[in-house]
Amino acid sequence: MSHQSTGSKPLLSYVIAEWACGLKYEHLSPEAIQAAKLFWFDSIGCALGGSQQDDAKILLKHHRAMSATADSSRGEGGNGKATAFVSGFKTNPVDAAFMNGHMIRAMDYNDIYWKADPCHPSDLIAAPLALCESEGLRGKDLILATIIAYEIEMRLCEIGRPGVREYGWHHATLSAFAAPVAAGRVLNLTRDQMVSAIGISAARTFCPGAVTAGKLTNMKNTVDPWAGRMGAESALLAREGFSGPEHMIDGKEGLFAVFGHVQYKGQPATFDGEGLVKDLPTSPKSHYRILDCGMKSFPIEALSHAPLTAMMKTVKENKIKSDDVKEIKVEVIARAADILGDPHKYRPDSKETADHSLPYCMAVGLVDGMVTPLQFKEQRVLDKSLIPIMDKVKVVANDEFEALFPKFQPSRVTITTNDGKEYSTRVDVPKGDPRDPMTEEEIAVKFTALGGDVIGKKQCEKLRKCIMNLENAGKLDELLALTIAS
Repeated sequence: MSHQSTGSKPLLSYVIAEWACGLKYEHLSPEAIQAAKLFWFDSIGCALGGSQQDDAKILLKHHRAMSATADSSRGEGGNGKATAFVSGFKTNPVDAAFMNGHMIRAMDYNDIYWKADPCHPSDLIAAPLALCESEGLRGKDLILATIIAYEIEMRLCEIGRPGVREYGWHHATLSAFAAPVAAGRVLNLTRDQMVSAIGISAARTFCPGAVTAGKLTNMKNTVDPWAGRMGAESALLAREGFSGPEHMIDGKEGLFAVFGHVQYKGQPATFDGEGLVKDLPTSPKSHYRILDCGMKSFPIEALSHAPLTAMMKTVKENKIKSDDVKEIKVEVIARAADILGDPHKYRPDSKETADHSLPYCMAVGLVDGMVTPLQFKEQRVLDKSLIPIMDKVKVVANDEFEALFPKFQPSRVTITTNDGKEYSTRVDVPKGDPRDPMTEEEIAVKFTALGGDVIGKKQCEKLRKCIMNLENAGKLDELLALTIAS
């Protein structure tokens, strides 16, 4: 493959590939390594809980049926070298990457990074895990690939002017460029093979924003893990010599060119290509993007965290009861109002819509005093007694807050009670943000709450120790075994 360029500069896919192929475990900072382990701890906890969701069960049933040697009467089967969480189903690494990635994502409880675009980098790390297992690689190899996935995914979400979300596309579009880089590093691809993997993956994974607009379906939690799946398969194909377009990012009719035709507020959409690859980390003294990613303390859409935190704080400090409330005014940035407060969000009829509904989250939080996975069971979501309270929630965009985003995620909640009193709280940084991070112990509480009933509390603790000792694992068999329900 020839190394083409745009003008005097090499195509960005080559720059990214050269960096990823050259980065070694020894180049990582201790802080980045620790962060990778904590994100795996959080992600596997999310997966254990996610395995109990209906859509995860449908996918497992489907992939068992698609495997000619699967034994449907047992929790295992298939002749592959990669393991699906909880069930222990053995399959190929592409399918395992997809099922495990979906379980991580299924409850919308995994990590979050939001700049020009949002992303959940942990949606992509199941692919490196499946490939590491099937290739018999070490924990250090998984940590390296994880940090690479976070680095490229998060950078892609910084470079839009504005982000692709603003003109109707989902961030899975960008994930398709990051996933093959992490997967390709596990397979030790050459630079040219890595470039092909990027081209193969991105060529098939452009995703419209309809999956998170209006009424939501199972695809809301599936498109990004599907990008992870494409990353694994594209890397495997590239290793065998299958080629993909090298100009997929900044070349002819690539990402930048295609979106350059889009008008946003009278101006063509653009990307900061130089920012994508500027100061890529190469040593233990470098800053790795994974340190800038946040976690979720609630199982809901990321922009709901600040307003929900503000409301819960207001209610607790002033001892407000749901019957006392006349109105809940929620001031947020414009995109939060658009995503979380559109008319359909006032009548959610599924978990997928409810966890993206600010009126529902505020109403159920007010009544129940908490917002946990229990609040998204079908019976609770469809409880008509919440409708009058949802109708008291008024979601409005605040121009002042818009200017502060994405550095902050400001929200102000003002509760007006029936006696005419007003109580107001503003929150700029939700719990789980790197500026107010979740500790290992706080993640452990979340992990056990999600996984305790799935694999047992004792096994949860064993799994925690295994994950937090990941850099010393010669193979990943023990980690995968501990994710399986007995």
